[in-house]
Amino acid sequence: MFALCLLPFAHLTADWLAELGALPGWRSSLGPEQIHATQLRTGLWTLRLLAITLAITPARELFGLSALAKYRRMLGLFVFFYVAVHVATWTWADAGFDVGYMLEEVRKHRYILVGMLGFLLLVPLAVTSTKGWIRRLGGRRWNRLHRLIYPAAIAGTVHYLWAVKKDTFFPFVYLGLFAVLLGYRLARTVLERRAPAML
Repeated sequence: MFALCLLPFAHLTADWLAELGALPGWRSSLGPEQIHATQLRTGLWTLRLLAITLAITPARELFGLSALAKYRRMLGLFVFFYVAVHVATWTWADAGFDVGYMLEEVRKHRYILVGMLGFLLLVPLAVTSTKGWIRRLGGRRWNRLHRLIYPAAIAGTVHYLWAVKKDTFFPFVYLGLFAVLLGYRLARTVLERRAPAML
């Protein structure tokens, strides 16, 4: 699973090495706008892995695939890995680490603002992903904190939707997918709260 999650990054690295002439024989698929392609790829893999991570709970509960639960933390960390590369590409290639410029871009462009919000929501989840943090926070508080993944998923999808502007088919596909995954959790919570009252 670790190797599978790294494959998109390995492909991206090979493409960049080919662009730099360091990997003869490899044909880069980045195209003429390499930075934009890098941002798009890393952003899409963030959303894909986020969707897979959120799909583990319904897959486990509805289809008895309990073995998937052991991969959830790893998948969540790879979500953060790809979003971190996505943000780093923007701060380095587009903004040149100019903090003033970045703050101005966040203020001017709503898709950057909501994207940064999604990224910031994922930071505490990555930091507290260890067993030590689970012990420090306690299971209940840790679970409550990690519900930030839900608004992060929404923010990431809205970021994608607002960034593409015209070709909105795939952003709406992701939006629908996350709506189903979050709707399942909401429905389950409502049913669990009603169950004691019906007994």
